[in-house]
Amino acid sequence: MAPTATPTPGDLLLSPTDHTLVMIDFQSQMSFATKSIDATVLRNNAALVANAAAGFKVSTILTTVAEKSFSGPMFEEITDAFPGQALLDRTSMNTWEDAAVIDEINRIGKSRIVLSGLWTSVCIVGPALSALSQGFEVYVIADACGDISDEAHERAMERMVQAGARPMTSLQYILELQRDWARTETYDMTTGIAKKFGGAYGLGIIYAKSMFGASEGH
Repeated sequence: MAPTATPTPGDLLLSPTDHTLVMIDFQSQMSFATKSIDATVLRNNAALVANAAAGFKVSTILTTVAEKSFSGPMFEEITDAFPGQALLDRTSMNTWEDAAVIDEINRIGKSRIVLSGLWTSVCIVGPALSALSQGFEVYVIADACGDISDEAHERAMERMVQAGARPMTSLQYILELQRDWARTETYDMTTGIAKKFGGAYGLGIIYAKSMFGASEGH
């Protein structure tokens, strides 16, 4: 017997209120050796994710490693989206082994975790596998991460997917949070972020709105 379809979203789709976003080690020292993605693209994608999360009021944790002594400040594209938010600085390579971060994870209380940061094979694999082993659902924004080589990034992503993590992209993240252009309360914000950080897609929005006054919600 065939299942009955209904016009409702699937349980695996993200919503603004059902997850915690953790942005990890977007720091200058970490980016110098990153070769799997262009640094400009990485910064742009990180900004897209950060602004999407801030705009949709997603519970977000910002964490760094050895900020003052080695790795440098977090990208301004991220911190500007969360003015005044404290950064949780660590010594551990694995974010999930830091007590302050875990206290914040537990305080927020979401069972679904979305990760992005540098490097994929260290900064992301560690918390992803740790969270999965403790029963959390894990999503990884694959183009808001980078590594020392394509091989390093791809093997890290494969390892996490094999363990049960779900990969996605930065543009997919914001569009999944919006999901319906008829949601007018966030329409201008979503398209505004896309115009600024959405690359060719954003240019298309600018063109359509400028030339035709187009709107996806109508």
